[in-house]
Formats: sequence, C-alpha cells, structure tokens
Amino acid sequence: MKERSNVAEIDALVKLLDDPDEEVFSSVQEKLLEYGNDAISHLETAWEKSLDTMMQERIENIVHTIQFTNVKQDLNLWYQSGAFDLLQGALIINRYQFPDLDEQAIINQIEDIKREIWVGLQYEMSSIEKIKLINHIFYNQFGFGGNTKNHHDPQNSYLNQVLESKKGNQISLAIIYSTIAQKLDIPVYGVNLPQHFILGYIDESNPDREQAVLFYINAFNKGAIFGKHDVDQFLRQLNLEPQPGFYAPCSNAEIVRRIIRNLISAYENLGAAEKVTELKQMQDILSETNN
Repeated sequence: MKERSNVAEIDALVKLLDDPDEEVFSSVQEKLLEYGNDAISHLETAWEKSLDTMMQERIENIVHTIQFTNVKQDLNLWYQSGAFDLLQGALIINRYQFPDLDEQAIINQIEDIKREIWVGLQYEMSSIEKIKLINHIFYNQFGFGGNTKNHHDPQNSYLNQVLESKKGNQISLAIIYSTIAQKLDIPVYGVNLPQHFILGYIDESNPDREQAVLFYINAFNKGAIFGKHDVDQFLRQLNLEPQPGFYAPCSNAEIVRRIIRNLISAYENLGAAEKVTELKQMQDILSETNN
C-alpha cells in the first residue's frame, strides 16, 4: 500500500515541475531528490511527454543529481571497502558519464578477449611469451591501440567507449590489459609513472614490490616490453629524481584517482566547468584523508 502511495506522490510532484514559482519548484525538487532512484522512471516518462523546454531541463537536472549522488556513494563504498576490484572502480567512473550503461556487456567483452588468449596459453610458456601472446590477441586480433590523434578526448577514459572504438589512453588500455592478464593468473599490475602510465610483470614470490618487477609493458604502445633502465632514462628526460613509487605497482585507488585527474584535465580543455566541479568532488572521496 505504501508503495502505491509513493508512486502517487511522485507522480503528483512531477506534475508540479513546470510551476513558474521558484519556491514551489525548489520544494518539489527537494522531495523528488529524497525519493532518489524511485523517481527516475517517472521523471523520464514525464520528460518524454513534455514539450516544455524548461520542464525538460528541470527533469534532466534532477535525474542527473540523483545519478551523480549514486556514483559518489558507490565510489565511496568501493574505496572504504578496500578498493580491491580495479574493474569495478573504473566502471563506477564510467557510470558518471553513462549512468544507464549495461555494465555486464563490458564485462562480457573483456571475458571474450580473455577467452581468446586462454585458448593459446600453454603451461610451459615463459613470462615474456605469455605477454607476447596477450599482445598478439589484444592489439593484432582485436585491434586495440593508443588514441594518438585525439589523446585528450574524455571518451578515452570511459571503458565502454574504448571497447567500442578500440582506442584509449594509457590508463584505460592498461586497465583492460591488466584485468585480462590477472583473470588468466598472469601477474600484471599498474605502475604510476609521472606523465605516463605503464604496467609491470611481477614476480609474486618476491616480497620487495619494487624489486619484484621482472619487466615493464607499455599498453599504449602495442604492449612494448622494456626494463628498469628505460624507466630511469624516461625520468632523466623529465628531470625527475627516481622514487620507489615510479617503479613499483600502485594501488587500485591510485589508478582510479588518475582516471579522474585525466578527466578533469580533459573537461577543463573543453571548458566544461560543471563536469570539472563534479569530478573534483569525486576526487575528494578518494583523498587519503578520507580513509
């Protein structure tokens, strides 16, 4: 019975959204936001039926506020729970721009690539041979590559767009690559290098995380394999002092922080001030002081 009365109240509130009185609208908006997800389908139906641009805009803003609140809550829960699943963290960021996305479809696409690699894996393969197999399937067969033409496009940071276009930035490609590798029990993890993001193949029996990296992989450049001396040289070119964090695997939270930083930079370039403000709120959720 309570559910029926809720539906009736939401419908009544939605009908008041075209009220020209700002005070009435403000009160209606507040109540709809309290209903949260329960109000979304009613709001979307009203948007489709309405020819009033002001009402449509109000509906869009309310729906976005509800969905953005969901993203912030999900991100906070992911972070406070230990940020164990990198793919889940990246999907939450994806939800910011694509709230109605079928996330299972993304997971299925990644599983398809994993399956193709699994078929070719052999027990006696060396670590380098395993990476060469991943590279062949991921870059040659599926056609993934770095988006060198439009590197600052925010779409490079959203997994659904990268899986569709097969083009991404260093982090999105590295997330897909390392997720597939880890699903195959191949120990490949993200390394947070300044001005670049790379992957490290880890000797999991070595407790020293920095020394445990057997070699590095550049997911942006067709999985190119390189060593520690190449990282040294890269840092020298940037005039940066070597630090342990530049060589060792980083946390999932650090990777998701970097996705957000990339998006802030991309939207600043586009002059999308509202998105920059919202992404900074998401950045605050992942700040070390919030743990």
